Amino acid sequence: MSRDHAQSAETPFLELLARGASADAYEQPVLLARAEGGPADRIDALERAKHLALRVRSELEGRRRREAELSALFETAHDLAGLRDLDAVLRAIVQRARSLLGTDVAYLSLNDPERGDTYMRVTEGSVAARFQQLRLGMGEGLGGLVAQTARPYVTDDYFKDARFQHTGTIDAGVRDEGLVAILGVPLMLGHHVIGVLFAADRRARVFEREQIALLGSFAALASAAIDTANLLAETRSALAGLERANEIIRDRSGVIERASDVHDRLAELVLRGGGVHDVAAAVSQVLDGTVEFTDAAAAPEYALEASRADGHVVRHKDDWIAAVAAGDELFGALVLRGHPGLDPVDQLTLERAAMVTSLLLLARRSAAEAEQRVRGELLDDLLDARDRDPRLLDDRARRLHADLSAAHVVLVARLDATAADADQEAVARRRLWAAASHLAATRHGLAAARDGGTVLLLPLEDGDEATDLARRTARHLGRAVHEAVTVGASAPVRDLAARPDTVAAAHTEAGRCLDALRLLGRCGDGAAAEDFGFLGLLLAGDQNVPGFVERTIGQVVAYDKRRGTELVRTLDAYFSCGMSPARTKEALHVHVNTVAQRLERVGRLLGDDWQSPERALEIQLALKLHRLSAPTRH
Repeated sequence: MSRDHAQSAETPFLELLARGASADAYEQPVLLARAEGGPADRIDALERAKHLALRVRSELEGRRRREAELSALFETAHDLAGLRDLDAVLRAIVQRARSLLGTDVAYLSLNDPERGDTYMRVTEGSVAARFQQLRLGMGEGLGGLVAQTARPYVTDDYFKDARFQHTGTIDAGVRDEGLVAILGVPLMLGHHVIGVLFAADRRARVFEREQIALLGSFAALASAAIDTANLLAETRSALAGLERANEIIRDRSGVIERASDVHDRLAELVLRGGGVHDVAAAVSQVLDGTVEFTDAAAAPEYALEASRADGHVVRHKDDWIAAVAAGDELFGALVLRGHPGLDPVDQLTLERAAMVTSLLLLARRSAAEAEQRVRGELLDDLLDARDRDPRLLDDRARRLHADLSAAHVVLVARLDATAADADQEAVARRRLWAAASHLAATRHGLAAARDGGTVLLLPLEDGDEATDLARRTARHLGRAVHEAVTVGASAPVRDLAARPDTVAAAHTEAGRCLDALRLLGRCGDGAAAEDFGFLGLLLAGDQNVPGFVERTIGQVVAYDKRRGTELVRTLDAYFSCGMSPARTKEALHVHVNTVAQRLERVGRLLGDDWQSPERALEIQLALKLHRLSAPTRH
């Protein structure tokens, strides 16, 4: 064949190469020559030229494909070098893998060590929601086979492949997506598989060796991206840890300064005689919170006992409790409110403040006990009516901030509960004396322990009455000792320094009043002698008052309780109105017939002679005693 024939045979194929025609187009020049009946050597030349052109075309396509793959790998490596968002890099890898391999779907799954399974991290080309949300057990599906062997695996027909473990969950997801051919390559960090990169088609397909290698290259880049992201996360965590360490160092420096500050403040408070509330205020400023001193009864019992036992602060909800104690005696607690986070140095600050508070309380109590003894000695001298110089008594009283020339009331207070033994009774009496002494000190009065109870001499303020003072004192002392305290009071007395015998007489009067209250069953109450009049003399002995009331008007009282009637009230009004039914009905605001019916009922209960002078006097006395023994409204 001549050179001209060869060149003419190559010409149409060069044109096809130039315009990038499909492989099928290369058959056209040969078919056309045969159809025209061209010579055999011409047709042979065209056949050889066709084969050569197809080889050149294949080589050019391979080079273009490799250039695209290298370009994609280069771009992915560039993305990895500037890694900011791991998800963005993984999405780019999956997108480029799908594009270069020409598959319908590409996706990447990662292992979850905490849950012990595998989950979909990135999908591209997926349309089924269930497939995108798959979580697979370790070792399940094609991905499980890849993870076990750390090698790529490919299946031309997923549902007919028995080399891996099929599960209902995975098969349902793959069926929803319509996948048939799947290629999976491992994501490796060192010798460990951390996930799988997949490429899949919805039709049968054979993946070539070059495509498997390309997907493996993308998997390597994905592993590097994940490793880089983990390193960045660890680096950021380490930097955050260093920053936190620096903050802690700065905080500790500040805490030490605060500790020094509170030490100086507490020392100053002790030197200038500050109180417990001054200590709480100073610690509040240092700890930047609210610190309060509370009694033992008001503090959480468990936290208080725990703090007392080990000598350290104890957290209770959002508060901190520091017991204020000295030896076996518990005074109360310092409570830091609403401050759940408290470092050890601040805890030590609160503990030191509690110790200083206990020392201040001990010092204050010692001073108070000394003052109480002095007050008690002065009151004892007044009660004993000793012949002493009035000027000396006045001078002693002024040093205690008491004014003996003012109107005073003598009050006798006793506990009503009976102690189990002598020791407990002694403790109870000491508590009563301590509470009474504190009251006397705050009211510029005097107090002394006497005859198994406590005697107080308190000034009477303008507009106040002895009865009101007795009742207030009974309530105050009862709350202080957590027991019922009964208080009897004398009439007001004056000029005590010049007339010390009046104090002794008032003391006797107050004692009789106390006896009357107890006989009437009004324990825990307070009253003055003027409340009883001549009955006070009658009740001063050991009379059976409840028995007398029961014998005299008991049936009427019982009838009222059973029926809800007002016979006792009607009787009281009847005698107060001079035994006149007309005036009685006006006093009770009822009809005169109602009064008559009630009095008739009284007659049937008490007997026909109930209005006789002797019986009437007994009934009036019983009504008076019944009224006095009734609970008093404070």
